[in-house]
Amino acid sequence: MASAERAVAPAKPPTSPTGFRRVLAGSMAGAVLEWYDFAIYGVLAATVLGPLFFPGSDGVAKLLLALATQGLGFVARPLGGIVFGHLGDRFGRKPMLVATFLLLGTATAAIGLLPTYSKIGIWATVLLVVLRMIQGFALGGEFGAAVLMVSEYGEPKRRGFWASWPQAGAPLGTVLATVLVTVLTTAFPGKSFETWGWRVAFLFAIPLLIIGFWLRRSVEESPVFQAAQKHAADRSKGSERSSILAALAKPRALLHGLGMRLGENVAFYVYTVFVIAYATSSFGYTRGDVMLAVTFASVAQFIGMISGGAWSDRVGRKSAMLVPAVVLIVWAPMFFWLVQSESLPMLWVGVCVGAFFHGMLAGSEASWITELFPTKHRYAGSSLVFQGSSIIAGAPAPLIAVWLVTSFGSGTVVAYLVITMAITVLAVATSWETKGVDLDAVE
Repeated sequence: MASAERAVAPAKPPTSPTGFRRVLAGSMAGAVLEWYDFAIYGVLAATVLGPLFFPGSDGVAKLLLALATQGLGFVARPLGGIVFGHLGDRFGRKPMLVATFLLLGTATAAIGLLPTYSKIGIWATVLLVVLRMIQGFALGGEFGAAVLMVSEYGEPKRRGFWASWPQAGAPLGTVLATVLVTVLTTAFPGKSFETWGWRVAFLFAIPLLIIGFWLRRSVEESPVFQAAQKHAADRSKGSERSSILAALAKPRALLHGLGMRLGENVAFYVYTVFVIAYATSSFGYTRGDVMLAVTFASVAQFIGMISGGAWSDRVGRKSAMLVPAVVLIVWAPMFFWLVQSESLPMLWVGVCVGAFFHGMLAGSEASWITELFPTKHRYAGSSLVFQGSSIIAGAPAPLIAVWLVTSFGSGTVVAYLVITMAITVLAVATSWETKGVDLDAVE
């Protein structure tokens, strides 16, 4: 690699401590609320939305169709990453912070107002698909909008720790989603939840939309981006080109990032989405018990992310990612054995341990991905990595896992987890260390 990629930044405080705190608060809170909007569909797809929007099929078919619609959100995420990545590299990170949140929150609230298949027929399914794709499109720009702002503002010595906070918006958003659904299933027992109580979970996006907009609109623009813009203004306009094309022109960083995200993405959706359908449909667990376990697993995942980010500042990004990746390979068969025991405490151990080590892997990943790319196409490159993996890993993961376990048994899902995580280990092991890199000097 060029020496600029390994240039280590001098120790220095954030450009503005007050501005950094505002950026961290806005990015973190907005990420939690935005991931809630996206996660609430995943929580309800496995339990409620299938019968309401995909009637006339058997139980497994309804589940697969609901999860397939969930996967459409992932298909739209790379498109959102491309569009917001280009705009974020051209016009700044701050406008994308607000735009992504407003778009996703509005789509989520609209799902709560949708008439079901019994009311308007196939149009209910079509509208659900469209709104899910809008959700995915908006979320496609979230990594660049939140994680990059914090990474570019924070001091280099603690970049791993600070970048892990907005990354941890995913498990906290999942916690918020599962807690609210648990409360709603208690408040609306029996058929009342399936009839209309589920809508409250989506309409809850409206107050969150107001809070998120207020937090993010006051965030200041990244000083690293401002410096890069000033530098670009001094150069010939004829040398400018799309940041997406610039990122694709040097694919090594993209390939390392996509490889790393493969196993990490699969593990996340197996431990938080697939397990809900698997444990409730194949064993004697109740929906409430499994969702409570997933809620606490998301807390463990959050702790793992913050710990992983901080640890990567001490031992380096590669070591901080390799250790939990190897642990997750070993844990895959243990996880299924614990779930199949039909013991609730064992289920808790299985999902919480898996989620914690996944969190350690994902926490250190946040800063590493941002450090792979130069400022002029960092938003585009990191978004292509983060959202491109949603098509090859995140979107099909619950579908593949359900199909494998129903067709061939749980052993094939174990193999699925092990193989994809082995690719992650290979991608990280063959990459370069980025701890402490000067973001202004990466080329």
